[in-house]
Amino acid sequence: MTNADDGRTAGRRDVLRAGAAALVLGAAGCTSGGKQPVVAASSDAGPTTAPPATPSATPSATPPAAPTPLPNPPLWQPGPSEVQPDVKRRAVELVAALGAWPPGGQGAAAARARVAALGLPPGLADQAGPLAPAAPEASLEVIDAQYGGILADSASVLVVCRQWTRQPDGSVAAGGATVDVRLSRAAPRWTVTELHPGEPGPPAAAPSPAVAQVLAQSRIELPPEALADLRSGTVHDSVLHAMLQLAGTYTLSVSVVRTGHPLDVFGTTRPSDHPLGRAFDVWRIDGRAVVDPSTPRQLVESFMRDAAAAGSYNVGGPVAIPGPGNQFFTDDTHHDHVHVGFTS
Repeated sequence: MTNADDGRTAGRRDVLRAGAAALVLGAAGCTSGGKQPVVAASSDAGPTTAPPATPSATPSATPPAAPTPLPNPPLWQPGPSEVQPDVKRRAVELVAALGAWPPGGQGAAAARARVAALGLPPGLADQAGPLAPAAPEASLEVIDAQYGGILADSASVLVVCRQWTRQPDGSVAAGGATVDVRLSRAAPRWTVTELHPGEPGPPAAAPSPAVAQVLAQSRIELPPEALADLRSGTVHDSVLHAMLQLAGTYTLSVSVVRTGHPLDVFGTTRPSDHPLGRAFDVWRIDGRAVVDPSTPRQLVESFMRDAAAAGSYNVGGPVAIPGPGNQFFTDDTHHDHVHVGFTS
């Protein structure tokens, strides 16, 4: 090849490069909004095309926050010193099945299935009352299970509960109930015959000043239903003043005040002081469970004597205390709590 041919070849290459540059510049001049598409240069002189413009990225929506998990406390278990441990265990299992369910487990049919899985009559689910609100999810804590009465072939267990429910907006609401669970002896386990959930009623428009004093006293621990009893204005001031006086010496964990307790003393036709708003039960003193054998008996006896000194005419507990008349008593029903009753 001659030098002239080399010159002509170089000239053609310069023309091709200039044409390709013109194509790029021309394409750039046709875009709108000042955005330039990427143009791929061809290895030959063939037509060059631009891919469609990529739409501008839009910020992605913030994902919704995960709902706050419901508390998941362990299931309450009876201790080794119980008179009839399986009686309480049976009652607690049923209340837990009625008052707690996973997301989507609400409704009567699901509750009946959970009850049936315990080997109990499914129809008990229809007696759940406030334990079965219209919520898509619920969890439950059994604070305490104490006897409302225990006889040879029948029993009442008062299951004191705190409950959390999922609300329609995803928030969590806290409440609770006390359930009088009635049982009868059967083989291989005791069976549940009926349920009586407490219904404290609405708060009073003007409760007594003593109610506010009790609610402000951190040494008086009240479960949800007992708290509602006080706010309802149906508890006598004698009960409130005694609580306040005892709180000067002890931290008292109350289990039952008015609602959730049998109407009559269990196994009798004698009206109980509880539904009349004239009694309260204490299941723990200074953080020590009354039923726990490691709790000093002297502590329990001192509390019982001080309850009598606070005006109670009828103090029951696990300790036999000599005293005037029938002021003090003990029996199997009261081995797990101290009962403090008043005449008015």
